[in-house]
Amino acid sequence: FGWYGFNPGSTGQLHTVEAANTAALVAVNTTISPCISGLVVFYLRARVFQPKLLDVPGFCNGILIGLVAVTAACASIKPWESVIIGFVAAFLYQGASMLLPRFHVDDVVDAFAVHGVGGVWASIAAGLFGSKDHGMEGNGLFHGGDQLGTQVLGTLIIIVWSAVLSFIILVPLRIIGFLRMSDHFQKNGADVMEHSPGRAYATPREHTLRATV
Repeated sequence: FGWYGFNPGSTGQLHTVEAANTAALVAVNTTISPCISGLVVFYLRARVFQPKLLDVPGFCNGILIGLVAVTAACASIKPWESVIIGFVAAFLYQGASMLLPRFHVDDVVDAFAVHGVGGVWASIAAGLFGSKDHGMEGNGLFHGGDQLGTQVLGTLIIIVWSAVLSFIILVPLRIIGFLRMSDHFQKNGADVMEHSPGRAYATPREHTLRATV
C-alpha cells in the first residue's frame, strides 16, 4: 500500500480536478501493472519453468517488479500501456532471476532482478509510452516523441554512478574482510550469533545454541 502513497501522493495536491484526475490515473496504472506482472510470473513458474510449482515468493516479486516498472511513467501513460509495461516486466524478472545463479550471484531475494532490472525497464518504458496529445506529460517514442534518448542516457549515468560508488565502498570492505560473514557465522545464522533474542519466539534449543557458539 505504500506504493499508493508515493505514486498518487506524488501529485502533491488534490484540490483541483486536473490534479485529482492525475492521481486517479496514477492509482489505476499502479494497480494494473503489478497485477499483470505478478500473474504472468506466477503462471511461468507454475506451468513453464521447472520445477513447475506454485511459487508464492516469485508471485510477490512479480508484483514488485510491476510496481517498479510502472512508477517512472505512471502519470503519463494510459492504462493499456501499463498492461504492456507489466507484461514485459514479468519476463524480464523471470529471465534475470534465472540468469543470476549462472553467474554465481548470491541474491536470495532477487533484489537485482526486481529493482535493478525493473528500474532500468521503468526508465526505458518512460521513453516509449505516453503522448502529449492525450493531455498528459508523456513524450514517448511510440507516439512520435523524443524522450527515449534522454531516458537511455539517464539510465546509463545512473548505472555508471552506482557501479563506481559501489566499487569504492565494497572493495575496501572486501580487502579488510568485512564484506561477507565467515562460513561459521553463515552456518549458524547471524540472528543466533549476534542478535538478542535470536528471533521473536526462540526455542530452548536456540537459546542453548546461542550460549555455546
